[in-house]
Amino acid sequence: MSVAVALLLGGLGAWAKLAGPPWLAALAQGYTSVIRGVPDLVLLLLLFYGGPVLINAGLQSLGVEEHLDVEPFLAGVLTLGLIFGGYLTETFRGAVMSIPAGQLEAAAAYGLGRWRTGWRIVLPQVLRLALPGFTNNWLVLVKSTALVSVLGLQDIMFRARLAAQATRQPFSFYLLTAAVYLAITIVSMLLLRWLDRRMSWHLERPARS
Repeated sequence: MSVAVALLLGGLGAWAKLAGPPWLAALAQGYTSVIRGVPDLVLLLLLFYGGPVLINAGLQSLGVEEHLDVEPFLAGVLTLGLIFGGYLTETFRGAVMSIPAGQLEAAAAYGLGRWRTGWRIVLPQVLRLALPGFTNNWLVLVKSTALVSVLGLQDIMFRARLAAQATRQPFSFYLLTAAVYLAITIVSMLLLRWLDRRMSWHLERPARS
């Protein structure tokens, strides 16, 4: 779910920087600067503990008596999505900028509109060019999910800590946790490498006879 949020924010952020109005481009720049400058754990705690305080204060100023509490799962999903949306913004922006300008000029010469050019020329290439950066961000995100345990969310890291405290065998349970994360990482790398080969088959050099 965090990946879905990150992809949405990354696409919107890249569009804002490349084609949005100046105020929106400045907002996107500020967003990516904050994300890359503040540690993930700080953002996680800030959203979980500080976010509801600000929202409830705003509701009270409007005369609303409702009290908002953020669930740990929702806080984890939104925070990880927000963080990696900033990184994917730069990934998508770099992929779009890697497309030769001559292709866009040729599309305009053929009479393709802006949306058809984006759908048929820009998007397929962005998917291929952004895949290496997306792969790296995905692997980092998988490991960053361990941070949600500090919010009380009962993920694998939280359960491992409880088991380690109960049995006094921290090495065994943390080693098992590391193995689970490593397995997810290896499977992810294999699948994403296969996808990269499928999307880049036309770029491979033909074998010499």
